Amino acid sequence: MTKTTILVLALAASFGFGFAFNTILTKPTKAPKMKRVTGIGGIFFKCQDPEKVKEWYKTHLGFDVTQYGAKFEWRQDDDSSKKGSTAWSPFPEKTKYFEPSSKDFMINYRVENIEALVEELKKEGVTVLDKIESYEHFGKFVHIQDPEGNKIELWEPAS
Repeated sequence: MTKTTILVLALAASFGFGFAFNTILTKPTKAPKMKRVTGIGGIFFKCQDPEKVKEWYKTHLGFDVTQYGAKFEWRQDDDSSKKGSTAWSPFPEKTKYFEPSSKDFMINYRVENIEALVEELKKEGVTVLDKIESYEHFGKFVHIQDPEGNKIELWEPAS
């Protein structure tokens, strides 16, 4: 082989190895997708007599009910030292809390970083029904609508 051929092969191999190592060692420049819903925060539904329904669930299914319904506590899968909860709550059938939806239910989803999520949802054309409300012991809440007009409650729990 001639010196030129060896030199060309050496340069090509060097370039190939450099490209391979660069690909392996370089972190992707694309930002990771924002975490959105992390779980179901609660299930709310309309009924004729919320007190009667709460009492029935307490008596027959053992729900530990309060004036707001029941709370089911659990541990987070990725960190068992952290607790979470899911709410269950019957509402009067004439409640306006689910409006503008005409459905008899509303689902509450747990989220992280509600402010950033709401900004992204607005950019994506999602209907945001109100402003983010914050409650010291409960966390932050906002309502959105899905394409069928169902009202959805987003909740970032208080830490």
